[in-house]
Amino acid sequence: MARKVAEWIGRLGEVWVEGQVAQLSRRGAATVFLTLRDPAADLSVPVTCSRDVADRPGLELAEGARVVVRARPDYYIARGSFSLRATEIRAVGLGELLARIERIRRLLAAEGLFDAARKRPLPFAPAVVGVVTGRDSAAERDVLVTARRRWPAVRFAVHHSLVQGPMAAASVIEGLQRLDRDPAVEVIVVARGGGSVEDLLPFSDEGLVRAIAACRTPVVTAVGHETDTTLVDHAADVRAATPTDAAHRVVPEIGEQRRLVDGLRARARHLVGVRLEQQERWLESVRSRPALADPQRLLHGRADDVEQLRTRARRTLVHRLEGAERDLEHARARVAALSPAATLQRGYAVVQRADGALVREPGEVADGELLSVRVAGGRLAVRVSREDGEP
Repeated sequence: MARKVAEWIGRLGEVWVEGQVAQLSRRGAATVFLTLRDPAADLSVPVTCSRDVADRPGLELAEGARVVVRARPDYYIARGSFSLRATEIRAVGLGELLARIERIRRLLAAEGLFDAARKRPLPFAPAVVGVVTGRDSAAERDVLVTARRRWPAVRFAVHHSLVQGPMAAASVIEGLQRLDRDPAVEVIVVARGGGSVEDLLPFSDEGLVRAIAACRTPVVTAVGHETDTTLVDHAADVRAATPTDAAHRVVPEIGEQRRLVDGLRARARHLVGVRLEQQERWLESVRSRPALADPQRLLHGRADDVEQLRTRARRTLVHRLEGAERDLEHARARVAALSPAATLQRGYAVVQRADGALVREPGEVADGELLSVRVAGGRLAVRVSREDGEP
């Protein structure tokens, strides 16, 4: 199987491969060994070449250099290892580097990693600031010294990483992810001093840009000088011109904040004083009104009104009672006039049979029948007696 694999790889022919020199070793007088790395894909492959190829005039082969290699794939059966045998090595020029960075920029922009909607505001006065920078670098001193001078209470979580060379991008990603996992860190600053395009190349690494875009913590980049722009600047929430500028952006200036608080306090005191004066003038004007200056005056006037209303109410009530009394007398007179008792008073009588039925005709009673006669003065019991056939 190993021979079949070697035969298949041997038929591939020569290929052109672009990458970054991660390791370089010159063993003996004839052969040069180097490791070619693809920073975006995080892959490496060993490359061997003759010293004549590596030391070609005009080619400055060193670790971190970007090169294009023409090589033939080779599979070493004894160790089961894959490598490239280079026949030509060319240095990647600045124009090619910039073109490659531009291609990566367009790709990431199309994915939306640089959209303004993704940018997050920085906290006002973070208690802990994470810093990813080189060890004992000027960028570290600029950030820490400036931030402490502006806001003495600030604390730092510093991660020292490589900021140049083939392993710089991976080192910065490691520090970035470690600080992003720390719940105490409220903002992260990625800082590096100035340098050439080749020196700042790790900060245009696709993997590092994606790592910044994936951070949950706001990120401030301060890479290079003000005129230097790397791809991490597009993905960061805030891009600072320099490390010193980054310190100005992440923490407020204590003197300025004190002046602001003093100004707000004076403004509040002035507004409260003006409002109190207005209320005092209003209260004084209210107290000077006649109703409050002599409250009894209103009571005197109201007493007369109450007496008049009382007299009017008494007169109205008497009038109504008198009218009701007259109406009652009229009703009583009408009832008395219509009452059967009044008829009896005029001499009439009501004749009733024993069962209480009224007698209206003489023929309704029999001779000798006992009847009841009601007169005005009371009742009389009478017996019917007929003479000559008449009762």
